[in-house]
Formats: sequence, structure tokens, C-alpha cells
Amino acid sequence: MTAPLAEQIDALLPQTQCRKCGFAGCKPYAEAIAQGSADINQCPPGGESGIFKLSTLLGVAAKPLDPAFGIERPRLVAVINEVDCIGCTKCLPPCPTDAILGSAKHMHTVIEAECTGCELCVAPCPVNCISMQPAVDPDWTTENANHGRRRFQAKNRRLTQQEAEKAERLNRQKQLLAKIKSAKTSL
Repeated sequence: MTAPLAEQIDALLPQTQCRKCGFAGCKPYAEAIAQGSADINQCPPGGESGIFKLSTLLGVAAKPLDPAFGIERPRLVAVINEVDCIGCTKCLPPCPTDAILGSAKHMHTVIEAECTGCELCVAPCPVNCISMQPAVDPDWTTENANHGRRRFQAKNRRLTQQEAEKAERLNRQKQLLAKIKSAKTSL
């Protein structure tokens, strides 16, 4: 049995989760392509090679990368100037793969092997201590993409679990407050 079209498309995308395509990640972009609401030439990290793979899968003509979404360039990774880092943690939430290590009021660093080069951490930094530099290994392989996808999915599962735990704590607090209020009223 063949995987649904959106899954086949997603398997061809670079999984940098950079949002340059105009979608919240590679999977939503793949779904939009499958539905016909997005074009195959919106992914700068995938570049010409990615467009060719998508055109082959979909049986459509390849076309140049749409410059409205960016330009194709060599793979980059985030680097934090640790001397200038103030430990504000504003770079942590936007990182789609939890590639940044650090805690509040402590210096942060990027785990290069986990960085997809999405650049989402750069803008939130209030002291401009994050820069994008050429990756030691410029080739982004299918293995890298699969690893990036797994890291992205793991982060999303962690965030979903944290939200559920927070909601449960709030619910328990509301119930406790209701009991306290009820006990005070009955006195």
C-alpha cells in the first residue's frame, strides 16, 4: 500500500521546519501541495533538487524556486556568541528541534548536530548574539532530514504533554479552590 500523497511529499522535504515556505513546518506544506493549494517551488532549503524530486513524484514540470520565499544557499547552522549571551531564553521556544541548550540567566549554546539551520532563533535574540554560519558538513542528506523530523516531532510531543500537565494542574487547583470556597460558605 502506498503512503498518502502528503506523506510522500513530506518525505521529500528537507525537514528544516524553517517556515520560509509560508507554512508552520514541512508537513503542513506537504499537505498544502497535496491539496493543490501550494506550489512545489516554495522551499529554499530544498532548492532545485527538492523541486525536481517533487516534480518527479507529482508528474509536473519542475520550475525555478520562487524568490518570494527566499533563495537557495549553502547549509547554515546557528552559532551563539557565548560571551554576549545573557541567558534570556528567547531563542529556545522558536527552535523546532531543541538544538539550543541553556537555561535562564546562563549562557546558551547550539548543538550543531541538531541544528537544521532554520534561522528562527536569530530574530528573538535581544542582544544579537546568534549568527548563521556555514555548516561544517554542507550536505543535507535524507538521514539529516529524517533526524530533523524526529527531533521536531519529539519537541511537539513534549510541548503537548507539558500543556496537558499544566491544564491538569490548573484543573486540580480550581477543584481545590471550589472545595475551599464551598467549605467556607457552609460555615
